[in-house]
Amino acid sequence: MLKRKDLLGLYEVSAEEITEILDTAEEMKRALNGGNKSFDVLKGKTLVTLFYENSTRTRTSFELAGKYLGAYEVNISASSSSVQKGESLIDTGKTLQALKADFIAMRHPMGGAPYLLARTVGCSILNGGDGMNEHPTQALLDMLTMRETFGSLKGLKIAILGDIKHSRVAKSNLFGLTKMGAEVWVYAPKTLIPKGFDELGAHIASSREECVEGASGVMGLRIQLERQSGGLFPSLSEYSRYYGVNDGVLKYAAPNAIVLHPGPVNRGVELTPQLIDGEKSRIEDQVTSGLAVRMAALKLLSEYREVNNL
Repeated sequence: MLKRKDLLGLYEVSAEEITEILDTAEEMKRALNGGNKSFDVLKGKTLVTLFYENSTRTRTSFELAGKYLGAYEVNISASSSSVQKGESLIDTGKTLQALKADFIAMRHPMGGAPYLLARTVGCSILNGGDGMNEHPTQALLDMLTMRETFGSLKGLKIAILGDIKHSRVAKSNLFGLTKMGAEVWVYAPKTLIPKGFDELGAHIASSREECVEGASGVMGLRIQLERQSGGLFPSLSEYSRYYGVNDGVLKYAAPNAIVLHPGPVNRGVELTPQLIDGEKSRIEDQVTSGLAVRMAALKLLSEYREVNNL
C-alpha cells in the first residue's frame, strides 16, 4: 500500500513505494497480456480525467485503466468545460468532489497545479504531467519496461537525450531511477539542459558517445517543436545530425541495450526510423506498460483510501 493519497511526483516517493507500484504493475501487465481486461478493484468508484493539455497516450491509458478496474470513468476536456467561463482549478476540483469523484487524473500546463488540487480536495490526484515539473506515471512505465528487460534497475546506466530543459519526463525518470540505484546520463545542446540538473543527480555528458557508452537503456525525448521559434538550436536537421540517436551512436551502448521514447516521436529527429521500428525498440511495449502502471497506481491508491476511510 502507498503511504499517500495522491501520486503527484517521484521526488517525494520512496524506493519502497516505487517497487510496490512496479510489482503491482507487473501483475497487471501479465493479466492484460493474458487477455484479462476485467477487474472489480474499483467497482463503485469514479475516476475523472481532467486534462488542460492535449494528450493521447496518457489520457487514453488512464481512461482504460479506470474502465478495466471497474470504475465509472468521466472525461472532462478544459476546452469544453466551465474553465472557458473563467472557473478556477480549485472550483473545478470542489465541484468534482461534490459530485463524489474518488480519483482525478489530471494534466495541467502550470507546474504545481496537481499539488494545489491535492491540498484542496479529498479526491486522490494522479499527476499526468504538470508543466515542466513532473510526469510520474511516465517514468514508472519506463522503469517497468526496463526492469522487465533487465530484472533489476540497480547498477544500470540509462542515457537520456533530447529536450531535457522542458521535459517533465526527464525529471521524473531522474528522481525515480536514481532512487532505484541506476545512473542517469543526459546529453543535449547546452541550451536544452537546465541549470543545476547535475545537482539533482544527473551526469551531464560531453558527447553523445559518452552519454550512450555502456548504457542499458537509451531514451530519446521529443524535441518540442513549439519551442523551436525560441532559437534554442539552429534546425531540426542539425539537431538530428549532432544530437540524435542512430545505429552508429547506439553501437556504443551495452550489447543488450534497449531503445525507449515517451512519444510522440519526431521520426528522424530524436531517433532514426530504423531504431524506432527495430528489434531493440521497446516503444510499443512502453504503451502497454503505461496502462499497467496506471492500473497499479489506481489500485494502490484505492487501498490507501479504504484503510484511511477516505
